[in-house]
Amino acid sequence: MTHNNPTVIKDVSNGDVAADTYNNYKRDVEMMRELGLDAYRFSLSWSRILPNGQSNKINEAGVTFYNNYIDEMLKYGITPMVTLYHWDLPQKLQELGGFVNPLFSIWFEDYARVVFEQFGDRVKHWITFNEPREICYEGYDTVTKAPLLNATGIGAYLCAKNLVLANARAYYAYKNDFAPTQGGQCGITISVNWFDAFTDSEEDKITAELYRQAEWGIYAEPIFSKEGGFPKELSEKVAQKSLEQGYPRSRMPEFTDEEKAFVRGSADFFGVNHYTAFLIAAAKDTEFIVPSVRDDIGGDSFVPDDWPSSASSWLKQAPDSILNALSLLRDRYNSPVFYITENGWSTRPEASLDDEDRIRYYRAALESVLDSLDAGINLKGYMAWSLMDNFEWMEGYTERFGLYEVDFEDPARTRTPRKSAFVYKQIIKTRVVDHEYEPDTRIMTIDEGH
Repeated sequence: MTHNNPTVIKDVSNGDVAADTYNNYKRDVEMMRELGLDAYRFSLSWSRILPNGQSNKINEAGVTFYNNYIDEMLKYGITPMVTLYHWDLPQKLQELGGFVNPLFSIWFEDYARVVFEQFGDRVKHWITFNEPREICYEGYDTVTKAPLLNATGIGAYLCAKNLVLANARAYYAYKNDFAPTQGGQCGITISVNWFDAFTDSEEDKITAELYRQAEWGIYAEPIFSKEGGFPKELSEKVAQKSLEQGYPRSRMPEFTDEEKAFVRGSADFFGVNHYTAFLIAAAKDTEFIVPSVRDDIGGDSFVPDDWPSSASSWLKQAPDSILNALSLLRDRYNSPVFYITENGWSTRPEASLDDEDRIRYYRAALESVLDSLDAGINLKGYMAWSLMDNFEWMEGYTERFGLYEVDFEDPARTRTPRKSAFVYKQIIKTRVVDHEYEPDTRIMTIDEGH
């Protein structure tokens, strides 16, 4: 997409080189050591391992790179948490329909088996998919992520079913054929922002619940609920609207009883990517595309003016949003094991290394993490997003999330710690969120033995 349709990226850039971890992985591990990390989450590129998407041809150079990266982390006692899929589908598979091809789950299982065979002797924490909503809703239902399918009101639902089936196939492949000897665990990461009703009206509360179900419930419910399948209220709403719109059946596919049983429980943990919150109101006069997920929900989202803003239009600092989101998930899904697999803040490229707004965000977020632990939520880990700046999808390099700044104009892709990196290092070292701490940012060192 970035080569054939480059203008869809805000700065007409691409990810061909990006932060170039391929040539800088030792520096990246050095940065992990500087911060004192005991775990690091990164993703594999399916096409780097299987260039054509299929498992008949393995790219040994890609496997060697990941082996070197994993070994470098383990050398310094850093636990790798590895995501199998973070949005870069091999082009050949996309041309065959990608996530809406009913064979997708088989392709994904084949890929997963190759990965488990290559790296499972050392990797013990696996994530199948990163952010199903962003894959399915943004990529297949709208035009805010590749492949820009724009099959409104249909694409997200077809993609969602195939994705959770693919997750289950990979999960059981691991549990049955690899975990007995490798001894690891396998989960999924879902983006879960906090959605609250704009008012106490019943209409707003119902709409807020439909929002939750459409945003993350259609991926979480089949895996983590007792009932299985897509969320009840959303399913009924889509079925009703589909009939009113002249469709012979619901635009949302159903799960057979066998599929429900297969998908239910297919995760050892619930990875949560959390950034922000929204207030939801039932839409009175808003006109939506018909059909569309937004029309199915029938709601509008708002954020209060006094919530601090980041460089990303969607990202505001919302109070207590981690605690609110995790509390709801705990109560709804019988207290699963959670990992916060992403949480972070964006700034502009021209912003100073003295990133006080990011520091404020992380301190507030980690206070919410502490409140979650106090509330008895089964939270086992926290990963900041991100270690360094990266190619931020449709925003290109116009938004920066890194604790370390990357100089994308420098062929060496020099990494420089922002002030937030020093503060994060202190939090990791002391296990205390000290709002008064002022770091000496002149030099970042590795605390040997830490």
